[in-house]
Amino acid sequence: MTVKETLPDESTAPVGAGLLANASDQTPSSLDETPPSRASSLLQGVGPTLDFADVCLTLGRTTILDKVNFQVRPGSVHALVGPNGGGKSSLIKTLLGQMPHQGRLSLQWPGEPGTIGYVPQALEFDRGLPMTVDDFMAAMCQRRPAFLGLSKHYAGAIGEALERVGMQDKRKRRMGALSGGERQRVLLAQGLIPAPQLLVLDEPMSALDEAGIQVFERLLGDWRAAGITVLWIEHDLEAVKRLADHVTGLNRRVLFDATPQQALTPERLLSLFSTQPRSLA
Repeated sequence: MTVKETLPDESTAPVGAGLLANASDQTPSSLDETPPSRASSLLQGVGPTLDFADVCLTLGRTTILDKVNFQVRPGSVHALVGPNGGGKSSLIKTLLGQMPHQGRLSLQWPGEPGTIGYVPQALEFDRGLPMTVDDFMAAMCQRRPAFLGLSKHYAGAIGEALERVGMQDKRKRRMGALSGGERQRVLLAQGLIPAPQLLVLDEPMSALDEAGIQVFERLLGDWRAAGITVLWIEHDLEAVKRLADHVTGLNRRVLFDATPQQALTPERLLSLFSTQPRSLA
């Protein structure tokens, strides 16, 4: 659901199956441990450069990704667009170490390796659970068990994150009682803690209402101003044209990689959404 990982101590670190394993090996020294210093600010640090070099993914006889090559520049908002089934979410899962691949993914950090945040497209859970917004944020953002309540070390950051997405007044409401747009705002809030230097967003606007979209657009501007690298899967091409710095069109392979003005032309979009994905013979 969420990924908050610190990479190995290298300025250029490959990404893949080891990414999730590295963090799983870390054990807190206490349940009420003070969070890293970066968690004290929701906007901190300059993001990495992200390189995809000949990335391939094949499941059975089906080619999911076919020699994907592009670069995400540090501190930029980079949108990934394409049809359903075109491999966008698979590419993200490959980046997060959840799917096997061939080729190379690498992060080039400007200094010490930082934190990766991930906001999924939707939250799947039992809506009958007596889990409040505070409970969810505690489970996602702190090491102390959620049933013990908010850790005093994280309470301030959690409150600030919920305030920024307009959910501060709904902290005691059950997650199951929230609308889809409200749950999506909570997902955005948890993506801010600890403060990421690379943020991966999987269609974050899909469930948002108009007020939620305004919140997201404001956050996107904040992330850009803070130098955070954002990789953003999105279907709303009008939003991409207004908000992204760079756009990659993906339908199993990269069909274009350019600025929004250069990329989102009728001819290129027709090619992107009409090209038949290739499979292995």
